[in-house]
Amino acid sequence: MEKQWVLYMLECKDGSLYTGITDNLSRRIQMHESGKGAKYTRGRAPLKLVYSEICESHSQALKREYAVKSLSRDEKLQLCDVYIRKAL
Repeated sequence: MEKQWVLYMLECKDGSLYTGITDNLSRRIQMHESGKGAKYTRGRAPLKLVYSEICESHSQALKREYAVKSLSRDEKLQLCDVYIRKAL
């Protein structure tokens, strides 16, 4: 069975957004919170999950991550707004 990959976006305490992929979202967020995740998120906790999206494969997750990282901040926030509204 192939791993399930997830694209995720975190909002840092300084208001910046971090986008990444993982095959275990809860573990990865815990790593970010403890300072053992990406260098970018160190010192920027607390972090808030503002977006996640299941991807079919690692390859698709990488492509989607590149596409989301290429968006402007406003476009990323619009993506988060749609995600949050669906969750309500």
